[in-house]
Amino acid sequence: MELFLGYLGFIICAYAVIANDVIQTLGTFMASNHTLKWWWLWLFAVSILAATLVYGWYVHNGDVTYGRLTQIPLPETLEWWYLLAPITLLIITRYGIPVSTTFMILSVFSAGHIIEKMILKSVYGYALAFVFSILIYILISKKLESKFALEKLDKAARKHYWLIAQWISTGFLWSQWLIQDFANIFVFLPRKLDVLSLILSLAIIFVIMAYIFKKRGGKIQEIVNQKSNTKNIRSATIIDLIYGIFLFIFGNLDAVPMSTTWVFIGILAGRELAMSYLLNKEKMEPTYIIIAKDLAKVNLGLIISVVIAFSIQFFKQ
Repeated sequence: MELFLGYLGFIICAYAVIANDVIQTLGTFMASNHTLKWWWLWLFAVSILAATLVYGWYVHNGDVTYGRLTQIPLPETLEWWYLLAPITLLIITRYGIPVSTTFMILSVFSAGHIIEKMILKSVYGYALAFVFSILIYILISKKLESKFALEKLDKAARKHYWLIAQWISTGFLWSQWLIQDFANIFVFLPRKLDVLSLILSLAIIFVIMAYIFKKRGGKIQEIVNQKSNTKNIRSATIIDLIYGIFLFIFGNLDAVPMSTTWVFIGILAGRELAMSYLLNKEKMEPTYIIIAKDLAKVNLGLIISVVIAFSIQFFKQ
């Protein structure tokens, strides 16, 4: 029964986490490559996922989470109420609301001081990503994101160069996101996986990702699609590169899990603010509204995760 609950929790987490967080890493990739067959994009994504997972498993002696769950042990007995968090996340994802999967999933397994560390790291991540993104886009918006610059790119022979650059930047970002979020996906499974468990988990994730790619990200993809120029290959490349670099530097400062959703929303918010100010000042008010709505959605996930965590503590007692 416990093994069944473990794999059921893993399957729900894998679908809910990837479906909810796919906009962060592959959202701009799918938006700017919407003319390609979905299975080409899927093959690219799962090949990087498999390499990142197997490398982490080999280097960390069976731990595919890169040490992110060292301070969050698997409970001695898995009960049904542990499934409340991933099921809630699954429901929220179906409504297209981006929330912090880290808070939603890991908070029910974590002690109070670990939750506090995760929240602080995520809040700092949002603030630093917001400022970092503003500074970058103040420097590059007029040259690379203006209407004239985009029209010039469309006519340039070098646009194939940007296509290659985008696939490279997406691959780098996707690997960095996986290192952070494997903890959310594998929290229901033993902290050390044997070869059979590794292969089985990979097969399950491959099927889940095929479904998500065939749906082109689903309803939650609208958050990326409504942002400025995200279907432009050069714009998508820059977003992915900035996000990947930030995760590589800030996310790997320590092994404390953090919300990559908060970081991603911070990067998009800083980008929209800088671009609106420099290129489209008359639309500043709608930009503020979009930023506020996105921040409200991720805070909703934090509130729900805290409520679920307290509910599970009640069940334990």
